[in-house]
This record gives sequence, C-alpha cells and structure tokens, in this order.
Amino acid sequence: MKYSSEIEIDLPRNEVFEKFTNPNNYKHWQKGFISMTPINGKPGTVGAQARLNYKMGKRDLAMIETITRLDAPQEFNATYDAKGVFNIQENYFKEVSGDKTQWISDNEFKFSGFMKLIGLFLPGAFKKQTNQYMSDFKNFAENGVSLYQ
Repeated sequence: MKYSSEIEIDLPRNEVFEKFTNPNNYKHWQKGFISMTPINGKPGTVGAQARLNYKMGKRDLAMIETITRLDAPQEFNATYDAKGVFNIQENYFKEVSGDKTQWISDNEFKFSGFMKLIGLFLPGAFKKQTNQYMSDFKNFAENGVSLYQ
C-alpha cells in the first residue's frame, strides 16, 4: 500500500527540519510516543537504528527505525519495522517562501501475518494516522501545542 500526504507549515524550512528530526520533540506531536533508544550507529545519521516505543490504547508497540537518507534541510527518509508491518517513509521539506514550508510524506507499507488483513480491510487508517501526526506536528511547530501530558 502506497500513499502520499502533505501539509504546509508556517515556519522556515530549517526550523521545520530541526523540530522534525529532534527526537526530544516526538512526544509533543506523535500520540502514544513513550521512548526512543539508540541501538546501532550514531544517532541522527544514515544507517543509525533506534527502538521506538509507543502506547496505542491498551497495546504496546515497538518498532525499529533505520535512517536511510538524510539531506538537511530538505529530506529525511527512514524505514520502520514492527511486528507484521514494514513502513518505508520518505519525507520532503520544500521551501514555499522564506517563512513557509511544505512537508510531503510518501509512505509505503508492507504487511505480513495478521496485519495483512488489517492492511486489506482498513487501509485508510494508516493514511488517517499519518495525516493526524502531520497536523499535530504543524500545531506543535507553529504554536508550541504539545500532546505530552
């Protein structure tokens, strides 16, 4: 399953990229984010891997992030590997004007096991979650609104 989402953020691209790539900010815009633990390579560099932990309702979710391309401030690509789901995410940050940035997120999901059924019957749920993360990031980046409690 592949899809693309985009949003315009009323901030300069360098500031958007810095806020997006700073793991200390994840809790502010990624609902359910608990922690990030580096497991391989130098954090924030191509090839680096980290374990991301989330609480989704009553479920605990762990995934491995691998940074596949980093070209600041215009591109951040990574893969996310969780039980039954492999996500390839390419994020592009385009300067619309000096103080506006367009964030484009291209996603490809590959499913295995039980998650194949979820992907087949609820494909819109993944795009909806991506759009929610993007909206929450915009609100955090522009207004300082945090989901962290």
